[in-house]
Amino acid sequence: MKYSNILFDLDGTLTDPKTGITKSVQYALAKTGISEPDLQKLVPFIGPPLLQSFMDFYGFTESRAWEAVNAYREYFRVTGIYENERYAGIPELLTALLSQGRRLFVATSKPKVFADIVIRHFELDPYFTAVYGSELDGTRTDKAELIRYLVEEQQLSTTDTIMVGDRKHDIIGAQKNGLPAIAVGYGYGSTQELEQALPDYIFNTVSELHAGFP
Repeated sequence: MKYSNILFDLDGTLTDPKTGITKSVQYALAKTGISEPDLQKLVPFIGPPLLQSFMDFYGFTESRAWEAVNAYREYFRVTGIYENERYAGIPELLTALLSQGRRLFVATSKPKVFADIVIRHFELDPYFTAVYGSELDGTRTDKAELIRYLVEEQQLSTTDTIMVGDRKHDIIGAQKNGLPAIAVGYGYGSTQELEQALPDYIFNTVSELHAGFP
């Protein structure tokens, strides 16, 4: 895997945001009149675009889904964003990749304003050339659109760039842009979900991912 440019998803790939995201969704649902005491049921919200998830999982109209998104952000921007953990071994992985002369980028559906805070909070910003995320109005929440924007703005060669992520959206987004993709099994995509997306590589742990690069 001698790729010069590596795009990393954030949630479920670099950090484990389970507590913060599920509590933020729980808060948003309560604000729209829905009580959900079981945070585990809200784990599917980790990874996909938030607006679409409220429509898919709770049958919200787009306008009601936007109300939920705004409520979600009330909790997330103050508390939920910090209810997060960096996966063990990530700094070592990123250090090794940089020492090999590679350029690293974050490509996340999370709004860039929040992604920047998370990356700084975990002191990961020195590793990345740039952080790319969506806009608060929903622009570039689609992973394929986001990756296309990143690749074009950074003028990256698609034959020398690879995407790393834990959900099918990362894999499919890469494929739509002609990029190879690595699926990581330690995040929030099931084995079935990842295998059906047909990634070029699957690594089940951060250590395996680290070992996969020469």
